[in-house]
Amino acid sequence: MKISLNWLKRYIDINASTEELEHVFPMLGLEVESVECLGLPPLENIVVGEVLKKEKHPEADRLSVCEVAIDKSGATEQIVCGASNFKVGDRVPVALVGARLPGDLKIKKTKLRGVPSSGMMCSATELGLGEDAKGLMILEGNPEIGTPINDIFNDSDYVFDLEVTANRGDCLSYLGVARELAAWYNLPIKQPEVKTNLPIATAPAADSLLKKLSLDTENCPYYTAISIKGVTIAPSPEWLQKAITAIGLRPINNVVDITNWVMMESGQPLHAFDANKINGSEIIIRQAKDKEIITTLDSKKHTLDASMMVIADTEKPLVIAGVMGSLDAEVDETTTDIVLESAYFEPVSVRKTARKLNISTDSSYRFARNIDPQQTLQASLRAVDMILEIAGGKLSSPIVVLGKPTREANVIEVSPDFIRAKCGFDSTDEAISSIFKRLGYTVDQSDKSLWTVTVPSYRPEVYRPIDLVEEFLRIHGTVNIPEGKPQFQALARNDDRIDRFTSEARNYLAAKSFSECYNYIFRDKADLQTWFGEKQAQGLALGNPLTSDHTHLRPSLIPGLCEALKHNQDHNNIADNLFEIGHVFRFIDGKLWELLSIGFVTRVNSEERRWRATEKPDFFLAKRVLMDLISLAAIPEKMIALKPLSRELMWQDNHSATGNDILQDGFRMTLGHVNLKLIKDLKLDSPVLACELLIKPELFDKSGQPKVFKAFSPYPSSNKDISVIVDATTLADDVQSTIEKIAKQAVSGAFTVEEVSLFDHYQGKGIPEGKKSLAFNLRYRAFDRTLGEQEVAQAFDRLQDKLKAESEYIIRTQ
Repeated sequence: MKISLNWLKRYIDINASTEELEHVFPMLGLEVESVECLGLPPLENIVVGEVLKKEKHPEADRLSVCEVAIDKSGATEQIVCGASNFKVGDRVPVALVGARLPGDLKIKKTKLRGVPSSGMMCSATELGLGEDAKGLMILEGNPEIGTPINDIFNDSDYVFDLEVTANRGDCLSYLGVARELAAWYNLPIKQPEVKTNLPIATAPAADSLLKKLSLDTENCPYYTAISIKGVTIAPSPEWLQKAITAIGLRPINNVVDITNWVMMESGQPLHAFDANKINGSEIIIRQAKDKEIITTLDSKKHTLDASMMVIADTEKPLVIAGVMGSLDAEVDETTTDIVLESAYFEPVSVRKTARKLNISTDSSYRFARNIDPQQTLQASLRAVDMILEIAGGKLSSPIVVLGKPTREANVIEVSPDFIRAKCGFDSTDEAISSIFKRLGYTVDQSDKSLWTVTVPSYRPEVYRPIDLVEEFLRIHGTVNIPEGKPQFQALARNDDRIDRFTSEARNYLAAKSFSECYNYIFRDKADLQTWFGEKQAQGLALGNPLTSDHTHLRPSLIPGLCEALKHNQDHNNIADNLFEIGHVFRFIDGKLWELLSIGFVTRVNSEERRWRATEKPDFFLAKRVLMDLISLAAIPEKMIALKPLSRELMWQDNHSATGNDILQDGFRMTLGHVNLKLIKDLKLDSPVLACELLIKPELFDKSGQPKVFKAFSPYPSSNKDISVIVDATTLADDVQSTIEKIAKQAVSGAFTVEEVSLFDHYQGKGIPEGKKSLAFNLRYRAFDRTLGEQEVAQAFDRLQDKLKAESEYIIRTQ
């Protein structure tokens, strides 16, 4: 946002220097990108002088020794000059001793080749007025001797280029910036005077240029239009052209320049149509038709779709709403009648349209940042005043208004003690309320302990008590906070179970020699289709992506981690074990879910980069890490059920497993090798072992419930081992579950089977091909006695008999 200081002074009487304003703007939250001086900067001790004598320097052929009159009393100075383009009687700018020229050149008394010189006659370049290769600047018009040079060139200006954050749409206007400075300096605002007082109608008058106005879209809650007959299109007055040129706008004609002036003044974009180019004398605010064509004012053709809003007549679109008008209704030198539009368009609609069409204008920039709908009508009346004054004409109708402003002022209840506590220093109620009032807020202090603050509609981002704290500190000035010891309150232990779990998981994985990664949560569509398929890609598309390669939400951490492995490989980085904790998004049963995810990856065949010095990464080592993470999440081990995974693009068939249902159980885990084709496409030189644990946040509500503990048995346990031969494809979990179930039946409740655990897995000599041997330990225990050897043996025999009868497992005897 470019702000001309001269233009700004129309709304606030401010005498601060440019250097001071460069400091103040950032304190208000408006970063200064640059400051540009237009014309002559303020210069002291530089006056109009007249050359009385000009003599050759006795020691230098190219220098002249001059006597120069410097004020009307007749005072003179001797000045040595190297220019040759002047003569006796010329009036020139003279920098006196003590003057400081642009570029920080200070004028001092000196001697040039032995001749004293007190001052300097200046060229245009030395004054900062451009380049002048001829020499001295000869002043035309015989200005009075001794006149300060700034009085001769009194049209100088400074232009501040301010970086306005997306939440401060109110500062995309001169009045918005003036309000900020008025609050800072405690000065009044000079509001533009509006002379026109028009009746408001909901439909055009019968004799109006505009016969009908229709609103046929929800993306325009408020629209106004007014007709003016008999305008004279001509170049704008010099003052108007100079003002808009100073901030980088191009003068077009008086009507268009006035709409730009009012937009920069108030922040409200306006548009003027040539009324005689509107077919059917009807304006319709509607959504565009698919493949509808419009040629915009920059002479470019654009193909529209139904997501875009247009202002149209009965035949064609006249404006891409909030973005740019069309050539078909352009105001040009032939225009005599106009229709002036002022409206509030939904920010999201304008932002999406501008992005899709790759058009960025001052109007779309403001609409996308949520301008104040309460100023829509006032800006229109301001423009009407200026058009009637500058372009002539007369009003053809009352102002037609459709809809109403949708935004109400925010009302916040806040305690002054809350503000003091958050600021960390004492401030009186009067000082706090004074700042709010300077910002334009209404403060009801009838309840001394709880104020009611009404925030103007142009500040929608201020809606919480903490926002008022920020507003107070902003205007109070952080540099004005008194020095003192830090004041703080001791906070209770963080009881957020999700935070505790992620913190513990992070520490655990770091201890296991994993390095943490942070990746973007956005992915590109083609990338998602490769890793997850078309269905997930469609469900995760963003409505308004930031960039063309960040168009979708990520459904998994694994692709980003694999890309990080590739980056490390390419840069000879030894970090081969990576993890990430973050949120992912899954489209499940027609609904989008946001899930907590913990993912880790490791390269399998990296001989010099071992996961741990004594352990080469494999499926079972990764499973151990996964089980530890599940334990940290307080998920009961009995809930876990891993099954072979197949027909998923990201995972390698027959080398991966998954378990549990995210919707039913609240978590889902997947473990195994990443699809080798994907690894090959990434050009990784070794397979990748990966694991991802997805958790619904609601799971922590259940896991946080009070735990019920049972007493331990004081009696010793009795142990038995059993080994069974099963198909090589049979899961150990299934076998373990079957043995545990039958073992509990076999003890008949007389004592318990405390645990069944796998301790050996064998394939090889003595085991038939296609089979494997699994060995389990069974731990028996009673709570009321020491178990006798015979009763344990009987229970174990019953287990073996039932296994033989009810399963296909072969019990090994040796």
